[in-house]
Amino acid sequence: METPTEPNGRLTAFGNQLIEVHLWLREELDRLRADVDSYLDGGARPRELRAHCLTFCSALSRHHTGEDDGAFPVLAEQFPELRPVLEELGRDHQLVTGTLLRLEELLGGLGAAADPGPDEAKRVRSELDTLAALLETHFVYEEKRIVAALNSLSIQSWAGAKPDFLLTTSAGSDLGVQAGGGTGP
Repeated sequence: METPTEPNGRLTAFGNQLIEVHLWLREELDRLRADVDSYLDGGARPRELRAHCLTFCSALSRHHTGEDDGAFPVLAEQFPELRPVLEELGRDHQLVTGTLLRLEELLGGLGAAADPGPDEAKRVRSELDTLAALLETHFVYEEKRIVAALNSLSIQSWAGAKPDFLLTTSAGSDLGVQAGGGTGP
């Protein structure tokens, strides 16, 4: 993901970048759900589903860990009035982590079966639906509550080397390319 710039070359505000990452995560999750739906509708099982799903889970975990360990402490220090919001977002992250763990467990079963049937795919789809509902609520709340504060920050180290919460790559590889889907922003 390239660092977005405005016409005058100034770095785009961090909150705007957060929204872009959320949009990208939503798109990746929509691709995963569409792959499972295609299989449930009688199509071939997507070969890359398990890899794409696990890579997505890893990217989402990295994003939330980056917020918990990097962005949220900075925001709490500079905007103490946001501490209750940041605590709520941290609790959301734990709920998402639980869903990701269940999803990864289900995906482990998909990898073990030579040809997993529709029941396994339905369970995966159900967890993806749960994840999508959690994330949509979480992202909307987060965007409404902290984007303005993030946009007001000027942190040089974040501009030079993006913090984890603003990355859509893992170990230098674009998630979409690595998993066989589209490309990240």
